[in-house]
Amino acid sequence: MKNIVVLGGGISGYGSAILAKKKGFGVFLSDSGRIADRYRQKLDEWQVPYEEGGHSEERILAATEVVKSPGIPETAPIVRKIRAAGIPVISEMEFAGRYLGKARCICITGSNGKTTTTSLIYKIMRDAGLNVALGGNIGESFAYSVATGDYDWYVLELSSFQLDGMFKFRAHIGVLMNITPDHLDRYDHCFQNYADSKMRITQNQTSRDWFVYSGDDETIWQQLPRYDLRVRQLPFAARSAVASGAGDAFLCDGKFTAAAGKASVEIDMSKMRIAGLHNAYNAMAAALATLAAGVAPARIRKSLYDFAPVEHRLEPVAEKNGVLWINDSKATNVDSVWYALESMKRPLVWIAGGTDKGNDYGPLKEFARQKVHTLVCMGLDNAKLVGEFSGVVPEVISADSFEAAMAAAKVAARPGDTVLLSPACASFDLFRNYEHRGEMFKEWVNQH
Repeated sequence: MKNIVVLGGGISGYGSAILAKKKGFGVFLSDSGRIADRYRQKLDEWQVPYEEGGHSEERILAATEVVKSPGIPETAPIVRKIRAAGIPVISEMEFAGRYLGKARCICITGSNGKTTTTSLIYKIMRDAGLNVALGGNIGESFAYSVATGDYDWYVLELSSFQLDGMFKFRAHIGVLMNITPDHLDRYDHCFQNYADSKMRITQNQTSRDWFVYSGDDETIWQQLPRYDLRVRQLPFAARSAVASGAGDAFLCDGKFTAAAGKASVEIDMSKMRIAGLHNAYNAMAAALATLAAGVAPARIRKSLYDFAPVEHRLEPVAEKNGVLWINDSKATNVDSVWYALESMKRPLVWIAGGTDKGNDYGPLKEFARQKVHTLVCMGLDNAKLVGEFSGVVPEVISADSFEAAMAAAKVAARPGDTVLLSPACASFDLFRNYEHRGEMFKEWVNQH
Protein backbone atom coordinates (compact mmCIF):
# COMPACT_ATOMS: atom_id res chain seq x y z
CA MET A 1 0.00 0.00 0.00
CA LYS A 2 1.22 3.50 -0.84
CA ASN A 3 2.42 5.31 2.27
CA ILE A 4 1.78 9.09 2.23
CA VAL A 5 3.47 11.38 4.76
CA VAL A 6 2.10 14.92 5.03
CA LEU A 7 4.53 17.57 6.32
CA GLY A 8 2.75 20.47 8.02
CA GLY A 9 -0.61 20.47 9.80
CA GLY A 10 -2.06 23.74 8.53
CA ILE A 11 -4.87 24.18 6.00
CA SER A 12 -2.87 22.56 3.19
CA GLY A 13 -1.67 19.63 5.31
CA TYR A 14 -4.87 18.58 7.04
CA GLY A 15 -6.77 18.51 3.72
CA SER A 16 -4.04 16.42 2.03
CA ALA A 17 -4.04 13.94 4.93
CA ILE A 18 -7.83 13.53 4.79
CA LEU A 19 -7.76 13.03 1.01
CA ALA A 20 -5.02 10.39 1.40
CA LYS A 21 -7.11 8.64 4.05
CA LYS A 22 -10.22 8.71 1.84
CA LYS A 23 -8.25 7.21 -1.06
CA GLY A 24 -7.20 4.28 1.14
CA PHE A 25 -3.49 5.10 1.50
CA GLY A 26 -1.42 4.68 4.59
CA VAL A 27 -1.11 8.23 5.94
CA PHE A 28 0.79 10.06 8.67
CA LEU A 29 0.89 13.82 9.31
CA SER A 30 3.86 15.46 11.03
CA ASP A 31 4.16 19.08 12.21
CA SER A 32 7.18 20.53 14.02
CA GLY A 33 4.93 23.12 15.70
CA ARG A 34 1.41 23.07 17.13
CA ILE A 35 -1.59 22.01 15.04
CA ALA A 36 -4.58 24.37 15.32
CA ASP A 37 -7.56 22.95 17.21
CA ARG A 38 -9.89 23.06 14.19
CA TYR A 39 -7.48 20.98 12.08
CA ARG A 40 -6.71 18.55 14.91
CA GLN A 41 -10.46 18.00 15.34
CA LYS A 42 -10.83 17.10 11.63
CA LEU A 43 -7.85 14.74 11.74
CA ASP A 44 -9.36 12.98 14.77
CA GLU A 45 -12.73 12.78 13.03
CA TRP A 46 -11.13 11.07 10.01
CA GLN A 47 -8.87 8.93 12.25
CA VAL A 48 -5.68 10.26 10.66
CA PRO A 49 -2.57 9.55 12.76
CA TYR A 50 -0.49 12.67 13.40
CA GLU A 51 2.22 14.19 15.57
CA GLU A 52 3.06 17.76 16.56
CA GLY A 53 6.02 19.47 18.22
CA GLY A 54 8.61 17.48 16.28
CA HIS A 55 9.26 14.94 13.51
CA SER A 56 9.60 11.15 13.85
CA GLU A 57 12.31 10.76 11.21
CA GLU A 58 12.16 6.98 10.87
CA ARG A 59 8.42 7.05 10.19
CA ILE A 60 8.70 9.98 7.76
CA LEU A 61 11.58 8.40 5.83
CA ALA A 62 9.48 5.25 5.32
CA ALA A 63 7.14 7.26 3.06
CA THR A 64 6.42 6.36 -0.56
CA GLU A 65 5.68 10.04 -1.20
CA VAL A 66 5.69 13.25 0.87
CA VAL A 67 3.12 16.03 0.51
CA LYS A 68 4.88 19.17 1.78
CA SER A 69 3.04 22.29 2.93
CA PRO A 70 4.16 25.40 0.99
CA GLY A 71 5.41 27.28 4.05
CA ILE A 72 8.13 24.69 4.78
CA PRO A 73 11.37 25.67 2.98
CA GLU A 74 13.65 23.25 1.13
CA THR A 75 16.36 24.14 3.67
CA ALA A 76 14.42 22.57 6.58
CA PRO A 77 16.53 19.66 7.95
CA ILE A 78 13.72 17.11 7.59
CA VAL A 79 13.15 18.11 3.95
CA ARG A 80 16.86 17.71 3.21
CA LYS A 81 16.76 14.19 4.70
CA ILE A 82 13.68 13.30 2.64
CA ARG A 83 15.42 14.55 -0.51
CA ALA A 84 18.60 12.64 0.36
CA ALA A 85 16.51 9.46 0.72
CA GLY A 86 15.16 9.99 -2.81
CA ILE A 87 11.53 10.21 -1.70
CA PRO A 88 9.34 12.26 -4.11
CA VAL A 89 8.08 15.55 -2.59
CA ILE A 90 4.92 17.14 -4.02
CA SER A 91 2.47 19.91 -3.09
CA GLU A 92 -1.15 19.62 -2.02
CA MET A 93 -2.12 20.89 -5.50
CA GLU A 94 -0.27 18.08 -7.28
CA PHE A 95 -1.76 15.48 -4.92
CA ALA A 96 -5.38 16.68 -5.09
CA GLY A 97 -5.12 17.31 -8.84
CA ARG A 98 -4.89 13.55 -9.41
CA TYR A 99 -8.47 13.07 -8.24
CA LEU A 100 -10.35 15.83 -10.10
CA GLY A 101 -12.35 13.56 -12.38
CA LYS A 102 -14.11 15.77 -14.94
CA ALA A 103 -13.77 18.94 -12.85
CA ARG A 104 -11.73 21.84 -14.25
CA CYS A 105 -9.41 24.36 -12.63
CA ILE A 106 -8.83 28.08 -13.01
CA CYS A 107 -5.42 28.75 -11.42
CA ILE A 108 -4.18 32.24 -10.60
CA THR A 109 -0.62 33.22 -9.73
CA GLY A 110 1.58 36.33 -9.82
CA SER A 111 3.64 38.43 -7.44
CA ASN A 112 0.71 40.81 -6.87
CA GLY A 113 -3.02 40.98 -7.47
CA LYS A 114 -3.68 37.27 -7.26
CA THR A 115 -5.95 37.34 -4.20
CA THR A 116 -8.23 40.05 -5.61
CA THR A 117 -8.28 38.39 -9.04
CA THR A 118 -9.01 34.97 -7.52
CA SER A 119 -11.81 36.48 -5.42
CA LEU A 120 -13.26 38.22 -8.50
CA ILE A 121 -13.21 35.01 -10.56
CA TYR A 122 -14.78 32.99 -7.74
CA LYS A 123 -17.55 35.57 -7.27
CA ILE A 124 -18.33 35.67 -11.00
CA MET A 125 -18.46 31.85 -11.22
CA ARG A 126 -20.58 31.51 -8.08
CA ASP A 127 -22.95 34.33 -9.08
CA ALA A 128 -23.39 32.58 -12.44
CA GLY A 129 -24.71 29.54 -10.56
CA LEU A 130 -21.74 27.26 -11.29
CA ASN A 131 -20.77 24.48 -8.88
CA VAL A 132 -17.45 25.99 -7.81
CA ALA A 133 -14.98 25.73 -4.89
CA LEU A 134 -12.35 28.27 -3.80
CA GLY A 135 -8.93 27.03 -2.69
CA GLY A 136 -5.16 27.29 -2.75
CA ASN A 137 -3.89 30.29 -0.79
CA ILE A 138 -7.43 31.39 0.13
CA GLY A 139 -10.70 29.61 0.84
CA GLU A 140 -10.82 25.94 1.87
CA SER A 141 -8.06 23.39 1.38
CA PHE A 142 -8.17 22.22 -2.26
CA ALA A 143 -7.47 18.63 -1.16
CA TYR A 144 -10.25 18.74 1.45
CA SER A 145 -12.71 20.07 -1.15
CA VAL A 146 -11.74 17.23 -3.52
CA ALA A 147 -12.11 14.68 -0.69
CA THR A 148 -15.50 15.87 0.58
CA GLY A 149 -17.21 17.70 -2.30
CA ASP A 150 -18.22 17.07 -5.89
CA TYR A 151 -17.41 20.29 -7.73
CA ASP A 152 -17.36 21.11 -11.45
CA TRP A 153 -14.86 23.97 -11.07
CA TYR A 154 -12.02 24.86 -8.70
CA VAL A 155 -10.69 28.42 -8.52
CA LEU A 156 -7.20 28.21 -7.01
CA GLU A 157 -4.82 30.95 -5.93
CA LEU A 158 -1.29 29.56 -6.25
CA SER A 159 1.93 30.82 -4.72
CA SER A 160 5.31 30.08 -6.28
CA PHE A 161 5.91 27.62 -3.42
CA GLN A 162 2.81 25.63 -4.40
CA LEU A 163 3.79 25.70 -8.08
CA ASP A 164 7.26 24.35 -7.20
CA GLY A 165 5.68 21.10 -5.99
CA MET A 166 3.46 20.64 -9.07
CA PHE A 167 4.63 18.37 -11.90
CA LYS A 168 1.75 16.69 -13.77
CA PHE A 169 -0.96 19.09 -12.58
CA ARG A 170 -2.64 21.06 -15.36
CA ALA A 171 -4.44 24.40 -15.19
CA HIS A 172 -7.33 24.38 -17.68
CA ILE A 173 -7.30 28.17 -17.41
CA GLY A 174 -4.01 29.60 -16.11
CA VAL A 175 -3.75 33.25 -15.04
CA LEU A 176 -0.38 34.99 -14.54
CA MET A 177 -0.83 38.53 -13.21
CA ASN A 178 2.82 39.68 -13.19
CA ILE A 179 6.33 38.64 -12.16
CA THR A 180 8.19 41.09 -9.91
CA PRO A 181 10.91 40.38 -7.31
CA ASP A 182 9.50 38.63 -4.23
CA HIS A 183 10.54 35.79 -1.90
CA LEU A 184 14.04 35.89 -3.38
CA ASP A 185 15.36 34.54 -0.08
CA ARG A 186 13.68 31.21 -1.04
CA TYR A 187 15.18 31.26 -4.57
CA ASP A 188 18.91 31.70 -3.85
CA HIS A 189 18.42 35.47 -4.39
CA CYS A 190 18.09 34.71 -8.12
CA PHE A 191 15.20 36.42 -9.90
CA GLN A 192 15.30 33.96 -12.83
CA ASN A 193 14.68 31.06 -10.44
CA TYR A 194 11.60 32.86 -9.13
CA ALA A 195 10.38 33.70 -12.68
CA ASP A 196 10.81 30.03 -13.67
CA SER A 197 8.65 29.09 -10.70
CA LYS A 198 5.83 31.44 -11.75
CA MET A 199 5.92 30.19 -15.36
CA ARG A 200 5.10 26.68 -14.09
CA ILE A 201 1.46 27.85 -14.28
CA THR A 202 1.67 26.94 -18.00
CA GLN A 203 3.15 23.44 -17.64
CA ASN A 204 1.11 20.61 -19.17
CA GLN A 205 -1.36 23.03 -20.79
CA THR A 206 -2.73 21.86 -24.16
CA SER A 207 -4.26 23.56 -27.18
CA ARG A 208 -7.67 23.20 -25.51
CA ASP A 209 -6.59 25.31 -22.51
CA TRP A 210 -6.26 29.07 -21.94
CA PHE A 211 -3.39 31.22 -20.65
CA VAL A 212 -4.34 34.69 -19.37
CA TYR A 213 -1.36 36.98 -18.70
CA SER A 214 -0.26 40.62 -18.44
CA GLY A 215 0.80 42.05 -21.78
CA ASP A 216 2.39 44.97 -19.90
CA ASP A 217 4.76 42.84 -17.84
CA GLU A 218 8.26 42.89 -19.35
CA THR A 219 9.44 39.87 -17.39
CA ILE A 220 6.60 37.73 -18.75
CA TRP A 221 7.47 38.85 -22.29
CA GLN A 222 11.09 37.85 -21.72
CA GLN A 223 9.98 34.40 -20.52
CA LEU A 224 7.45 33.56 -23.25
CA PRO A 225 9.95 32.73 -26.06
CA ARG A 226 11.57 30.15 -23.74
CA TYR A 227 8.38 28.07 -23.67
CA ASP A 228 6.69 26.06 -26.42
CA LEU A 229 3.18 27.19 -25.52
CA ARG A 230 0.42 25.50 -27.49
CA VAL A 231 -2.27 27.05 -25.34
CA ARG A 232 -4.82 29.70 -26.37
CA GLN A 233 -3.30 33.01 -25.17
CA LEU A 234 -5.33 35.87 -23.66
CA PRO A 235 -3.12 38.90 -22.86
CA PHE A 236 -4.46 41.94 -20.97
CA ALA A 237 -2.84 45.38 -21.08
CA ALA A 238 -3.20 49.08 -20.39
CA ARG A 239 0.09 50.40 -21.77
CA SER A 240 0.88 48.31 -24.83
CA ALA A 241 -1.74 47.02 -27.27
CA VAL A 242 -1.23 43.27 -27.52
CA ALA A 243 -3.47 41.38 -29.92
CA SER A 244 -4.06 37.63 -29.85
CA GLY A 245 -6.12 35.51 -32.20
CA ALA A 246 -7.74 33.80 -29.20
CA GLY A 247 -8.76 37.09 -27.52
CA ASP A 248 -7.41 39.85 -25.27
CA ALA A 249 -8.33 42.83 -23.11
CA PHE A 250 -7.16 46.44 -23.36
CA LEU A 251 -7.84 49.38 -21.02
CA CYS A 252 -8.43 52.78 -22.66
CA ASP A 253 -10.02 55.92 -21.16
CA GLY A 254 -11.25 54.07 -18.08
CA LYS A 255 -12.99 51.26 -20.01
CA PHE A 256 -11.90 47.90 -21.30
CA THR A 257 -13.26 45.27 -23.64
CA ALA A 258 -12.31 41.67 -22.89
CA ALA A 259 -12.74 39.01 -25.56
CA ALA A 260 -12.15 35.25 -25.44
CA GLY A 261 -13.09 33.27 -28.51
CA LYS A 262 -16.39 34.66 -29.82
CA ALA A 263 -17.53 36.12 -26.46
CA SER A 264 -16.74 39.64 -25.25
CA VAL A 265 -17.70 42.05 -22.48
CA GLU A 266 -17.16 45.81 -22.01
CA ILE A 267 -16.47 47.13 -18.50
CA ASP A 268 -16.54 50.75 -17.31
CA MET A 269 -14.06 50.95 -14.41
CA SER A 270 -15.85 54.01 -12.96
CA LYS A 271 -18.81 51.74 -12.15
CA MET A 272 -16.66 49.34 -10.13
CA ARG A 273 -16.28 49.62 -6.35
CA ILE A 274 -12.53 48.95 -6.57
CA ALA A 275 -10.33 51.65 -8.13
CA GLY A 276 -6.78 52.08 -9.38
CA LEU A 277 -4.72 50.67 -12.25
CA HIS A 278 -3.92 47.49 -10.30
CA ASN A 279 -7.64 46.73 -10.02
CA ALA A 280 -8.14 47.38 -13.75
CA TYR A 281 -5.57 44.63 -14.37
CA ASN A 282 -7.33 42.35 -11.86
CA ALA A 283 -10.72 42.95 -13.49
CA MET A 284 -9.39 42.38 -17.03
CA ALA A 285 -7.80 39.08 -15.97
CA ALA A 286 -10.98 37.96 -14.21
CA ALA A 287 -13.16 38.88 -17.20
CA LEU A 288 -10.92 36.96 -19.62
CA ALA A 289 -10.72 33.88 -17.39
CA THR A 290 -14.48 33.68 -16.84
CA LEU A 291 -15.27 34.32 -20.53
CA ALA A 292 -12.93 31.39 -21.27
CA ALA A 293 -14.89 29.33 -18.72
CA GLY A 294 -18.10 30.07 -20.62
CA VAL A 295 -19.78 32.59 -18.28
CA ALA A 296 -22.24 34.94 -20.00
CA PRO A 297 -20.91 38.52 -20.51
CA ALA A 298 -23.91 40.10 -18.71
CA ARG A 299 -23.19 37.94 -15.62
CA ILE A 300 -19.53 38.95 -15.65
CA ARG A 301 -20.40 42.65 -15.88
CA LYS A 302 -22.88 42.52 -12.97
CA SER A 303 -20.50 40.60 -10.69
CA LEU A 304 -17.58 42.94 -11.42
CA TYR A 305 -19.70 45.99 -10.62
CA ASP A 306 -20.94 44.37 -7.37
CA PHE A 307 -17.51 43.30 -6.09
CA ALA A 308 -16.36 44.84 -2.77
CA PRO A 309 -12.66 45.41 -1.89
CA VAL A 310 -10.58 42.55 -0.45
CA GLU A 311 -9.66 42.87 3.22
CA HIS A 312 -6.12 44.21 3.88
CA ARG A 313 -5.69 45.40 0.27
CA LEU A 314 -6.17 49.21 0.02
CA GLU A 315 -9.01 48.84 2.51
CA PRO A 316 -10.38 52.18 3.78
CA VAL A 317 -10.70 51.88 7.57
CA ALA A 318 -11.98 55.28 8.74
CA GLU A 319 -11.81 59.02 8.09
CA LYS A 320 -11.40 61.06 11.27
CA ASN A 321 -10.57 64.75 11.67
CA GLY A 322 -10.06 64.99 7.91
CA VAL A 323 -7.51 62.12 7.85
CA LEU A 324 -8.24 58.94 5.86
CA TRP A 325 -6.66 55.74 7.23
CA ILE A 326 -6.05 52.92 4.70
CA ASN A 327 -5.03 49.34 5.50
CA ASP A 328 -2.83 47.85 2.77
CA SER A 329 -1.12 45.29 5.01
CA LYS A 330 -1.25 42.72 2.20
CA ALA A 331 1.32 44.80 0.26
CA THR A 332 4.33 42.73 1.32
CA ASN A 333 6.56 43.58 -1.66
CA VAL A 334 7.73 46.63 -3.58
CA ASP A 335 5.48 46.13 -6.61
CA SER A 336 2.30 46.02 -4.46
CA VAL A 337 3.32 49.27 -2.78
CA TRP A 338 4.03 50.85 -6.19
CA TYR A 339 0.38 50.31 -7.17
CA ALA A 340 -0.80 51.56 -3.79
CA LEU A 341 1.23 54.79 -4.03
CA GLU A 342 0.21 55.19 -7.69
CA SER A 343 -3.48 55.18 -6.70
CA MET A 344 -3.18 57.74 -3.87
CA LYS A 345 -4.61 61.22 -4.54
CA ARG A 346 -3.96 63.00 -1.18
CA PRO A 347 -0.76 63.92 0.71
CA LEU A 348 0.57 60.85 2.49
CA VAL A 349 1.87 59.61 5.80
CA TRP A 350 3.23 56.22 4.73
CA ILE A 351 3.85 53.41 7.23
CA ALA A 352 6.29 50.80 5.89
CA GLY A 353 8.75 48.22 7.14
CA GLY A 354 9.04 44.75 8.65
CA THR A 355 11.18 41.83 7.52
CA ASP A 356 12.99 42.92 4.34
CA LYS A 357 13.04 40.23 1.61
CA GLY A 358 15.98 41.65 -0.35
CA ASN A 359 13.93 44.62 -1.59
CA ASP A 360 15.02 47.20 -4.16
CA TYR A 361 13.12 50.36 -3.14
CA GLY A 362 14.22 52.34 -6.21
CA PRO A 363 10.86 52.05 -8.08
CA LEU A 364 9.04 53.69 -5.13
CA LYS A 365 11.19 56.79 -4.80
CA GLU A 366 9.52 58.98 -7.44
CA PHE A 367 6.05 58.45 -5.95
CA ALA A 368 7.47 58.92 -2.43
CA ARG A 369 9.08 62.20 -3.50
CA GLN A 370 5.83 63.47 -5.05
CA LYS A 371 3.25 62.25 -2.52
CA VAL A 372 4.76 61.34 0.89
CA HIS A 373 5.60 64.01 3.47
CA THR A 374 6.29 61.55 6.32
CA LEU A 375 7.54 57.96 6.24
CA VAL A 376 7.11 55.97 9.46
CA CYS A 377 9.39 52.92 9.46
CA MET A 378 7.84 50.16 11.60
CA GLY A 379 10.16 47.26 12.36
CA LEU A 380 12.89 45.82 14.53
CA ASP A 381 15.54 46.82 11.97
CA ASN A 382 14.72 49.97 9.99
CA ALA A 383 18.24 50.91 8.88
CA LYS A 384 17.73 50.02 5.20
CA LEU A 385 14.42 51.89 4.85
CA VAL A 386 15.73 54.94 6.70
CA GLY A 387 18.84 55.00 4.53
CA GLU A 388 16.90 54.57 1.26
CA PHE A 389 14.32 57.32 1.90
CA SER A 390 16.26 59.93 3.87
CA GLY A 391 16.49 62.90 1.51
CA VAL A 392 13.64 61.51 -0.64
CA VAL A 393 10.86 62.07 1.93
CA PRO A 394 10.98 65.25 4.07
CA GLU A 395 10.55 63.39 7.36
CA VAL A 396 11.57 59.77 8.08
CA ILE A 397 10.71 58.37 11.52
CA SER A 398 12.02 55.05 12.89
CA ALA A 399 9.72 53.15 15.27
CA ASP A 400 10.58 49.74 16.72
CA SER A 401 7.04 48.88 17.85
CA PHE A 402 3.55 48.97 16.41
CA GLU A 403 2.28 51.40 19.08
CA ALA A 404 5.16 53.84 18.50
CA ALA A 405 4.62 53.74 14.74
CA MET A 406 0.88 54.41 14.99
CA ALA A 407 1.37 57.24 17.47
CA ALA A 408 3.97 58.85 15.19
CA ALA A 409 1.65 58.55 12.18
CA LYS A 410 -1.19 60.19 14.09
CA VAL A 411 1.01 63.14 15.12
CA ALA A 412 2.32 63.60 11.56
CA ALA A 413 -1.10 63.43 9.82
CA ARG A 414 -2.81 66.72 8.90
CA PRO A 415 -6.42 67.32 7.77
CA GLY A 416 -6.67 66.30 4.11
CA ASP A 417 -3.97 63.61 4.45
CA THR A 418 -4.12 59.86 4.03
CA VAL A 419 -2.28 57.53 6.42
CA LEU A 420 -1.35 54.47 4.36
CA LEU A 421 -0.12 51.24 5.91
CA SER A 422 1.64 49.63 2.92
CA PRO A 423 4.68 47.86 4.33
CA ALA A 424 6.63 46.42 1.31
CA CYS A 425 7.95 43.84 3.78
CA ALA A 426 6.93 40.62 5.50
CA SER A 427 5.29 40.97 8.91
CA PHE A 428 7.13 38.35 10.93
CA ASP A 429 9.29 40.65 13.06
CA LEU A 430 6.37 42.17 14.98
CA PHE A 431 3.28 40.18 13.87
CA ARG A 432 2.11 36.62 13.17
CA ASN A 433 1.27 37.42 9.53
CA TYR A 434 0.00 40.28 7.35
CA GLU A 435 -3.62 39.65 8.47
CA HIS A 436 -2.61 40.13 12.11
CA ARG A 437 -0.81 43.36 11.18
CA GLY A 438 -3.88 44.61 9.29
CA GLU A 439 -6.27 43.70 12.13
CA MET A 440 -4.05 45.52 14.65
CA PHE A 441 -3.99 48.57 12.40
CA LYS A 442 -7.79 48.64 12.03
CA GLU A 443 -8.34 48.10 15.74
CA TRP A 444 -5.94 50.92 16.66
CA VAL A 445 -7.54 53.35 14.17
CA ASN A 446 -11.04 52.62 15.48
CA GLN A 447 -9.95 53.04 19.12
CA HIS A 448 -7.80 56.15 18.70
